[in-house]
Amino acid sequence: MSIREMSLKEQSLLFAKLARDAYNDEKDMKKLAKEHGFTKTKFYDIGGAQAYRFENKTDVVIACRGTEPTEFNDLKADLKAFPVKSETVSRVHRGFKAEVDDLWPEVSVDVINVKKALWFCGHSLGAAMATIMASRCALNYDFPEVDCLFTYGSPRVGWPNYVKSLKICHYRWQNNNDIVTRVPLRLMNYKHDGTRMYIGHDGTVHHPVKINGLSLFKDRMKGMWGGIKQLKVDNFSDHAMTEYVKHIENW
Repeated sequence: MSIREMSLKEQSLLFAKLARDAYNDEKDMKKLAKEHGFTKTKFYDIGGAQAYRFENKTDVVIACRGTEPTEFNDLKADLKAFPVKSETVSRVHRGFKAEVDDLWPEVSVDVINVKKALWFCGHSLGAAMATIMASRCALNYDFPEVDCLFTYGSPRVGWPNYVKSLKICHYRWQNNNDIVTRVPLRLMNYKHDGTRMYIGHDGTVHHPVKINGLSLFKDRMKGMWGGIKQLKVDNFSDHAMTEYVKHIENW
């Protein structure tokens, strides 16, 4: 079955697993990719920025690797929140753009002539990188059309005009109190992109999202209290890619 033939849940779960598994080394990832139905795997690792390319008969997926707390380059990218001019429109997060700039010369060569369905996904820093890569394809007629972008625990990537220019299919998953989804701050003029897929404190998937304002605040407080009772910090535990996979499996 091609990815286009899958339901939204099936697509969301596949990309969640690819984003989770992208933290593995190349040898293990090749084995996992075959389990997910991909016969070809390529690993990009340039200047500390990392991503995978998966391919089968019908689809090509670029999965960007997220933040690893032990990797200085990843932490450095997260902290560079100063906005810089993007390659397309308006301004984006300096650190995220720098990570993509490292990989783009090689990734772009591999995707520019793709004749199959093209997808992007990522978690955390990888979500921001996938967003910028997908936008570069979408706003450049030399590149194939992007079928869709799936992100998990994504930070805000760019300014309002940049987000407005991203006319691509994008499902942005947010797990309750995931702290990374709240940075960089809105007061710095950063904004989220995409259709929000919100996971409530009890694991309920809200799509379309009708929980806002006071009801959203109450849901987050319930999640925070539930974390305290389990002796964990909900803001950080909710960011784990394993949590996203678990909730989407139960959707």
